[in-house]
Amino acid sequence: MNIGLGLPVDDPAQLLTWARRADASPFSTLGLLDRLVYDNPEPLVTLATLAGATSRIRVQTEVLLAPLHNTALLAKQTATLDRLSGGRFTLGIGVGGREDDCLAAGTDLHRRGRRLDEQMTLLRRTWAGEPYGEGIGPIGPVPATPGGPEVLFGGFAPAALERVGRFGDGFLGAALPPSFMSNLFRAAETAWQKHDRPGRPRLVAQANVALGPDDTVDRARRNLRDYYAFSGHVAYMEAGLLTTPGQIREAADAYVGIGADEVMLYCWASDADQIDRLADALF
Repeated sequence: MNIGLGLPVDDPAQLLTWARRADASPFSTLGLLDRLVYDNPEPLVTLATLAGATSRIRVQTEVLLAPLHNTALLAKQTATLDRLSGGRFTLGIGVGGREDDCLAAGTDLHRRGRRLDEQMTLLRRTWAGEPYGEGIGPIGPVPATPGGPEVLFGGFAPAALERVGRFGDGFLGAALPPSFMSNLFRAAETAWQKHDRPGRPRLVAQANVALGPDDTVDRARRNLRDYYAFSGHVAYMEAGLLTTPGQIREAADAYVGIGADEVMLYCWASDADQIDRLADALF
C-alpha cells in the first residue's frame, strides 16, 4: 500500500523537518496545497526546497491552481522541479474556485476551466522540448521524466474528470468518504477509456488526519476550519477528520478497496511526531 503525507501549512519553518523525517520513513509522497490569498507557502518553491533535502520520497502539488499562473513560467518551473528532483515530482493540478484567488492573479473566474485546457496543451508541448509557440523557441530545461512530470487532475465537475482522459496520468481525489470517491474513480476510468488511453489512470485518494495528543488534534481542527471557512461545509469537513489509528487504518483500507493506488493522509497540524505515529499505525 502506497501512503503519502499531505504537509501542514501552519508553520512553514517545520517543513524541512517533516521532509527529512518522512524521507527516512515508509511514506511514498509529500503533498502540498496551493492557494494565493491564504497564509500558505508557495508550493513549487517549497517542494523544490524539500526535494533538495530528500533523496527518495516523491513531492506533489495537491492541487496546483494552474489558471492563476503564467503558463510559460509554469512550464519552466515544473520542468525544473522535475529535473532537480530526479523525476520525483507529481503535478497535481486543478482550476480552484476562490474568487479572491482569481482577482489577485488577474484571472477570469468563469474562464478558468478553458484556460486550464489551453495551458495543458502548452505544458505538454513545452515538456516535450517543442517550440512554445509561433516565433517562440523551446523553453528548457527538459524534465527528467520523459514527456514531463506525472499529471494528476483534481476536481469534481465532469470537465475535471474529462481532463484525466485528455491530458492526465491519473486522478487526485479530495478528502471525501470512499463511498463518494468510488463514483469519481469510476468516472475517471470512463474518461480514460473514452479517449482510448492504454492501461488505466492512477487513482489517488486523500483523507484529513490528526494523530497525537489533544493539542495536536485541536490545532488541526482549527486549521481545517480556517481553510474551509469559505466553502460553507466546515462542519462536514471537521467531522471527517480522522483522529485514531483505527479510523485511519480503516479509511486507508477502504480507499484501496475502491481502487486507490495511493492514499494521501493530509496532516493539518505541524506536530512532526505524527509521522512516526502514522507509520506505526499503518506499516
